Amino acid sequence: MLTVLVVEDDPDVALLLSVLFKRSGWRTVHAADGRSALRLLHETNPDVMVLDIGLPGLDGWQVLERVRDMSDLPVLMLTAHGQESERVRGLRAGADDYLTKPFSNQELVARIEALLRRVPAHAALPRTYDDGVLTLDAVTRQAMWRERPLELSDLQFRLLHALAQQKDTVVTPEQLLGRVWGDAGGGSGDRVKFAVLRLRRAIQELDPDADPIESVRGVGYRYRTC
Repeated sequence: MLTVLVVEDDPDVALLLSVLFKRSGWRTVHAADGRSALRLLHETNPDVMVLDIGLPGLDGWQVLERVRDMSDLPVLMLTAHGQESERVRGLRAGADDYLTKPFSNQELVARIEALLRRVPAHAALPRTYDDGVLTLDAVTRQAMWRERPLELSDLQFRLLHALAQQKDTVVTPEQLLGRVWGDAGGGSGDRVKFAVLRLRRAIQELDPDADPIESVRGVGYRYRTC
């Protein structure tokens, strides 16, 4: 059964969504604040998240940032604000879709169904990669940098593996969207940009002098052998 993680502090809206999704044959898990949402994300492994922006404690933006550091889980954001700047901010931050309250129940369900159709069936990566500095094992999802464990989210692992497999070759954002997200036709280059920034940050937390991913202006990204 499909599981929807609903992150919403308004109990009336949360109840409405629970009833709506139950009618669609989906299981609903509810979190009323950001910290509970992150805990339930680990505990329940949902198929999609419906995320309200106005939350107590960690707000929706902070939750989205942490989700994107860990996962490429489809996220639909809900907000009471319909300004274009808010929608753009949400999409650039990694949201997959954006809906303004009040919303049509049928539209919400249709948008979630559309998101799930775009969830990639990720192509199998070659099991191992080793260039003497970076070692990757696609089965165990283990990454090593200069023989030290490199802590990466599943999304970061796939992104680094996709770049490393094309080492010294420029890979376009569209190619990465297809290979990593399975969404070459409908995704945004900003999604790739911010994912690369987070990946660089993860590597540099382990090795501050490392900078193996080169941005080639107007073209894409290249993993350079060290």
